[in-house]
Amino acid sequence: MKIVVDDKIPYIEGALEPYAEVVYLEGRRTTASDVRDADALITRTRTRCDRSLLEGSRVKFIATATIGFDHIDTEFCRQAGVEWINAPGCNAESVNQYMASCLFSLSGRSRQPLAGRTMGVVGVGQVGSRVARTCKLLGMRVLLNDPPRSRREGQAGFVSLDRIRAESDFISFHVPLNVSGEDRTLHMVEDGFCAGLGRRPVLLNTCRGEVFETRAVSAALRAGTLSGLVVDCWENEPVIDLDLLGHVDFGTPHIAGYSRDGKANGTRTSVRAISRFFGLGIDDWEPESLEAPARPVITLSGAAVSTEEWVSEAVLATYRIEADDRALRADPSAFERLRGDYPVRREFHAYAVQSEGMPGEVLQLLSSMGFRCPGFSNDEP
Repeated sequence: MKIVVDDKIPYIEGALEPYAEVVYLEGRRTTASDVRDADALITRTRTRCDRSLLEGSRVKFIATATIGFDHIDTEFCRQAGVEWINAPGCNAESVNQYMASCLFSLSGRSRQPLAGRTMGVVGVGQVGSRVARTCKLLGMRVLLNDPPRSRREGQAGFVSLDRIRAESDFISFHVPLNVSGEDRTLHMVEDGFCAGLGRRPVLLNTCRGEVFETRAVSAALRAGTLSGLVVDCWENEPVIDLDLLGHVDFGTPHIAGYSRDGKANGTRTSVRAISRFFGLGIDDWEPESLEAPARPVITLSGAAVSTEEWVSEAVLATYRIEADDRALRADPSAFERLRGDYPVRREFHAYAVQSEGMPGEVLQLLSSMGFRCPGFSNDEP
């Protein structure tokens, strides 16, 4: 048996070698000749799994170590008898951490607290749900928009996109890329969307670049229709629009979901799926040796005067979006390298928080966000 694996997928080396010939290749450069005699692929979003790659091969199974699967031509796979699986939710907490860092950084710049402001969450799946929960914990008013869910579950708890456009101070997108149909998201944010904004919000894209029409959001920024813009996912990656990069508050190279924990989750899902499909007997495989944070204990200064300041200090001790923003601005042509060589980032649960005199409600809040805090535990899943 032969398995072709994207060489940027971590923690996987050695897992499948006892059962197959394993070939590691750069995902973006994987060709039809590379996979012709392969039985399975383990991919990321940079490998377009379509007719041109798969036709004539013996590939029977594709595992993508990502939430998104728009790089897989699912209709061709159905016709060709190729089964596939993605890793839903694998990096949801990583994106949540990115969003928290982003919001606190924006708050620090504007000197406006987050509590009491309105966040519109568009797409309330595993990622959007976590972002919404964190925003509520921070005292923000949260509006949820998810037409597929509202059709299945009823309108209670969901609002229209028009209401989000009218009432939100921030609008964050967590939708899949749908190029057609009732729930089309391709260029969801275009001239008409921007024209209906009521409060000059900050828009944030951590889902798919093509959800935003670059020209439209650039025009909205210049016109003052938006008060800010954060872009992690760009149209035409890795060749991104440099003019837009020059005007965003934060621009990062599609790394919101790139915590080591998120990557390990995607790898786990992929290896277990390969095992089940081919009967390898490692259905409970676990990745090993996740790198510890450089400073796993966060000692807060005690200078904070509000709950939000305490929490901001803890969140920013785990991850600062400014570092990724500076790296991309310094060399936009290095977009793929910045992704492929992304430094170690661990999620909140990898950190213990300590400080003398920290109010109990702050410890409880940090615990609810996933931090390890003496005397408090987060029993929620």
